[in-house]
Amino acid sequence: MSFKPERLIQSLQQSLPQFWAGSGIWGILWAALWLALVTGAAVWLQLGSTGLLDETEPLFAEAARQMQLTGDWVTPYFNGATRFDKPPLIYWLMAICYQLLGVNEWAVRLPSALSATLLTLFGFWTLRRFGLPRPDAALNTSPDAADQSRRRSAWIGAALMVLNLQTMAWGRIGVSDMLLSGCMGGALLAFFWGYALPNRAQAGRWYGAMYGLSGLAVLAKGPIGALLPGLIILAFLLYTNSLSLLREMKLLRGGLLFGLITLPWYILVIRANGEAYIESFFGYHNLERFTRVVNSHWAPFWFYLAVVPIAFLPWSVYLPVAIARLRFWRIRDWRAQPRSTHLGLFALIWFAVVFGFFTMAATKLPSYMLPLLPAAAILVGLFWSDQYAGFAANLPASRAIRISHWVNIGLALLLAGAVWLSPNWMGNEPEMPQLAEQVQQSGLVLWGGIIWLTVAIAALILLLLRQSRWIWSVQLAGWLLFLLVTLLPVMSIIDTQRQLPLRQLAQTILQVQQPEEPVVMIGYRKPSLVFYTQRPIIYIAAPSEVSERLTKLKRRLARPNQPGSLLLIGRPTKLREAGITPDQYQIIAEAGVHRLARMQATPQPR
Repeated sequence: MSFKPERLIQSLQQSLPQFWAGSGIWGILWAALWLALVTGAAVWLQLGSTGLLDETEPLFAEAARQMQLTGDWVTPYFNGATRFDKPPLIYWLMAICYQLLGVNEWAVRLPSALSATLLTLFGFWTLRRFGLPRPDAALNTSPDAADQSRRRSAWIGAALMVLNLQTMAWGRIGVSDMLLSGCMGGALLAFFWGYALPNRAQAGRWYGAMYGLSGLAVLAKGPIGALLPGLIILAFLLYTNSLSLLREMKLLRGGLLFGLITLPWYILVIRANGEAYIESFFGYHNLERFTRVVNSHWAPFWFYLAVVPIAFLPWSVYLPVAIARLRFWRIRDWRAQPRSTHLGLFALIWFAVVFGFFTMAATKLPSYMLPLLPAAAILVGLFWSDQYAGFAANLPASRAIRISHWVNIGLALLLAGAVWLSPNWMGNEPEMPQLAEQVQQSGLVLWGGIIWLTVAIAALILLLLRQSRWIWSVQLAGWLLFLLVTLLPVMSIIDTQRQLPLRQLAQTILQVQQPEEPVVMIGYRKPSLVFYTQRPIIYIAAPSEVSERLTKLKRRLARPNQPGSLLLIGRPTKLREAGITPDQYQIIAEAGVHRLARMQATPQPR
């Protein structure tokens, strides 16, 4: 008896619709298991298994610990200095997690993982209610067929929303970016519920949720948390000729709720810190980031055209065709459709406004694209749901879709080759000189390449059998396997090489440090030392400053009632660059490329 793939595919066609079209308690159970699988793999699995990642993550973690320790919930501090980079919501949430779970990596990352998970659940719920792949589907298909289309959109779109490269990365890191994306994305989805529901009383509650979540977004990242949703909603209302909706949104009442959430802390922090806070946060970290390049984060105008395809891997190949299939240029047709069918259009405007806004900004960072990824997931989720509907209606795939499938196969092959060759690109960071060798010896890149090669072959077979609508599921299975088999193990190797030595030295410092003995890091800045030692660290990064600052410090330490010595941390090359010779210090411990040493202070001559 010969194997016939057509029979297997026919069997799947008969069983899978019932799998994701179940109703009642079974439908809820299947959906819950699906969401647990995709969010668990994306952000929860091994969440706290690696140490805090320098440079940024420990800044947030330590500022939150300081809040919990001092009871000052208004002004954030790091290493004895104010930290005005971000508003307090992320610090508050981390501090609460410390109180419940202890001060550890899991507690630091819990707010980000929760943000990604709740946004995915809200996205699933929204697609389940409004995720028709085409606006005319509600009128031209049976209620059962329309319901199945919405279910498919929800299942696929939710998976894409959390299982993309950038969401997975930021959902596992304790910084404010994922929290902003969760609050802002939640506010926009809440607006759409208010816009699409015919019941005005229910709509009013959703608009209230929108104002509340926008307020939390402002407490997560600043004015951008309200500015971007406002621009997106305004652009959408202009496109749909629905500016009269502003009256339904009760701007005055919503503004009051928004102000009650956001203004108290801003008033308190300005009252406590005055002009220093205004100039640093509103001036430098908001206005100047948009109008000029800060912290050397320059990039060309087309920068995000390269960032978005990488950030939305492995689904980005289908973004152009998912956008084009909406025919957004047919404004009259869209305005004639019921509000409840506008989710795809709303996602497109959401995507375009975020992309355009940050393209115009002078300072450019890859993380700025994180808030548009939920919209990208909705667009591509609707596209794949439409592929099922088109197959059921025996509609041939367009040329653009066929090209997208072939490009997707090429992408899988490219990823296979890139993974196989990746050890050749490792080892450039001086803190991980053995990374390439360890990764190569582990065999992880071999298996990772095999996974993507298998995905390419499976997608090719489906395409040749004219069953291309199943390509997304092959891609999803491959992405999950790649995450489990390659990405997470490689991250553990990176942690062992890059961050573990610093944690080991932090423990040694706690054992050998004398009372009031300062700790000085020479040549570079690793904020994780502050978090893991729970001690202040003096950073002298510029070699030209080392001699003068160390001289002043040693003079102070040589005075009566002073410890008479200091602890030095640095790589041997950095110590030599700073003019510190081995005869000036005594090695206490070595970890990775780092050295911990004690330097004696010379008493001042009388």
